[in-house]
Amino acid sequence: MSLEKTLDRIDADLPNAIARLQDLLRIKSISTDPAFAGDCQRAAEWLVADLQSIGIDASVRPTPGHPMVVGHMDGPADAPHILFYGHYDVQPVDPLNLWDSDPFDPEVVDGPHGKTIRARGASDDKGQLMTFVEACRAWKEVNGALPCRLTILFEGEEESSSPSLVPFLEENADELRADLALICDTGLFQSKTPAIMTMLRGLVAEEVTIHAATRDLHSGMYGGIAMNPIRVLTRILGGMHDDQGRVTIPHFYDGVPDIDPDIAAQWDALGFDHAQFLGDVGLSVPAGEQDRTPLEMIWSRPTAEINGIWGGYTGAGFKTVLPAEAHAKVSFRLVGDQDPVAIRKNFRDWITAQLPADCTAEFKLSGGAGGSRMVTDHPLFEQTRDALTEEWGQEAAFIGCGGSIPIAGHFKTILGMDALLTGFARDDDNIHSPNEKYDIACFHKGIRSWARMLGKLA
Repeated sequence: MSLEKTLDRIDADLPNAIARLQDLLRIKSISTDPAFAGDCQRAAEWLVADLQSIGIDASVRPTPGHPMVVGHMDGPADAPHILFYGHYDVQPVDPLNLWDSDPFDPEVVDGPHGKTIRARGASDDKGQLMTFVEACRAWKEVNGALPCRLTILFEGEEESSSPSLVPFLEENADELRADLALICDTGLFQSKTPAIMTMLRGLVAEEVTIHAATRDLHSGMYGGIAMNPIRVLTRILGGMHDDQGRVTIPHFYDGVPDIDPDIAAQWDALGFDHAQFLGDVGLSVPAGEQDRTPLEMIWSRPTAEINGIWGGYTGAGFKTVLPAEAHAKVSFRLVGDQDPVAIRKNFRDWITAQLPADCTAEFKLSGGAGGSRMVTDHPLFEQTRDALTEEWGQEAAFIGCGGSIPIAGHFKTILGMDALLTGFARDDDNIHSPNEKYDIACFHKGIRSWARMLGKLA
């Protein structure tokens, strides 16, 4: 099998690949708005037709929401079985007046890194999804077959919390299970370094309300004798971190691992400039655990954050009351083996134990999921890292992600397989924002990167 001829084919066919991507980008597959349900169906059908055109046995699979696209292609019996995941749905385009052009009329325009394609979904995730499809197209045209067994899973509800995903995975587990999942929905580290995400933080979210008096009270009549729930809430939450940035909730760090020394060395080699990272948003000093590096703070350490706090009167002027209740939204990013159920219970117990007389606490649950760590000893992790290094001309790294990508955890817990996450987006792609774009160079090199990965399998 010839990798070089495949790469040459990718280069020669790039204009056609861009045109195919533009066709997909014209479909208004906004999953969160029922008015676009027909467009989501149309996007799924477009993808099925395109996959079938390169010999993948693909079909539209209905769900209670927007459809899934599932495809299969046979390969050598002794070759790895790969599942590739992407999503065809996109975010709403509002505010429309901030776009420089129609978000569903994709244009190739000049950008800060050369030519770029501007449209909703260009980077998240249609452009990324199509890098793999185009690599398979070129590989099959040149070599006649893929060097692996392949399953495709394209989702239509990722941008609207994936309500149909877990049931679909559970109902079709035997069909979808593979040796490893590939996910292309991430980006280059600091817009330039190719990277594979090997750890993701989970999330627990809570809303707490402190109740005191049965009604708002006149602060002149009751101030000084009646307990103010805002005072209680701010005192408790103000003690959630110590002076060194550590979370003080009991047992919070149970299940938190230290990073592998080899991974730590890769992170050090990235030369992360935390001063610039914080400076871009008007800050300067890392606020996390002071005995940890900045990259550890955002990739491999757990967090406890107050996302919102309110109570009493907040309108114009003054209304001198002692409020009857105070509220806060608090979220926790989890890593390693931290247990979301235990984190939630420990937080609630910690709040309740600090309540003074006349106060009670009420809690509202808002979902939760643990962190994910990928076992990188599967050969494809190093093979993909080598392929990325060869294509981009600089050493690819195993990195972490401060956010959450639930599908990776679902693949682990439901299908029993790890996921390899890599992608080619840049930090300035404006995903979820007006003027979303995907650089032509990233699209092109992304296709070539996946072709090199297929070459490693061959």
